[in-house]
Amino acid sequence: MCHWRKSTGLLKMFIRELPSPLFTVEYLPAFITLVEKIPKIKLQLQALHLLIMLLPEANRDTAKAFLQFLKKVVANEGKNKMNLWNVSMIVAPNLFIYKGKRANQQEMQAAATTAHIVRLLIRYQDILWTVPSFLISQVRKMNEAAINNSKRQLMFDKGVRKLLRRKTMERERPERPETKDTLQKKISAVTFPPYLQSDIPEGVIRVYAPLHSKVSMAIQLNSQTKAKDILARFHCENSCGLSQNVRSQIQSLHEVGGNIGQHCLDPDAYMLDVYRANPQAEWVIKPKAS
Repeated sequence: MCHWRKSTGLLKMFIRELPSPLFTVEYLPAFITLVEKIPKIKLQLQALHLLIMLLPEANRDTAKAFLQFLKKVVANEGKNKMNLWNVSMIVAPNLFIYKGKRANQQEMQAAATTAHIVRLLIRYQDILWTVPSFLISQVRKMNEAAINNSKRQLMFDKGVRKLLRRKTMERERPERPETKDTLQKKISAVTFPPYLQSDIPEGVIRVYAPLHSKVSMAIQLNSQTKAKDILARFHCENSCGLSQNVRSQIQSLHEVGGNIGQHCLDPDAYMLDVYRANPQAEWVIKPKAS
């Protein structure tokens, strides 16, 4: 009985005595405001998700480990008598009242608000560590708009240069009627973008894995194919040829190029949906960034 009480006290003191709060001085007021100003749980979760994404990487990783531990504590409620409500009431003051900041009466009265935040963090933590889908969609739209603007500008510049060159040539030599052979040559000279030249059928992607013995593989997607299925297939076919160093690394499937810069895919992402959102992307398996 004594040893777990000491461990609990030590953990609370560690969180409370951090040089700067886990959720940072800058964002602590925002965490509290989202509950006070936003009445609907769904909107609270969306705001909470964005705040977690704004945290520095070290703070986010520490918060993730801490919340995973608290989830295990709650899961063993039958043995330790610590349900979600009890855990949130004990943990909240240590997360939201930090070292060097005196807790006044108003802040103590906000305990219920901060405990509610902790309950949301513990209960819905599985959705907090990936970039929200609406943000990914917005990035795609912005990149597509930038690409289209660049293409239009390039086509305009080429058109102007071509027009000037033709006018110059017309002034320098008499006009001659175009023959059938001349027209055929012009048609054959037309080039198409790479994705129209590709010989890969619709719904098939070529996945590259530079660190594997089999460095590429064409995979037919269906409505149920997930990123983790592709990883499992590569692992199965390359298990004997992998070095110990590569085996020890966590491999992830990345979407590269097209209308996204680089996107580490969630293992449960449905690949056909991602492919349709970005058909010009490349697909690369490589170690997940720590």
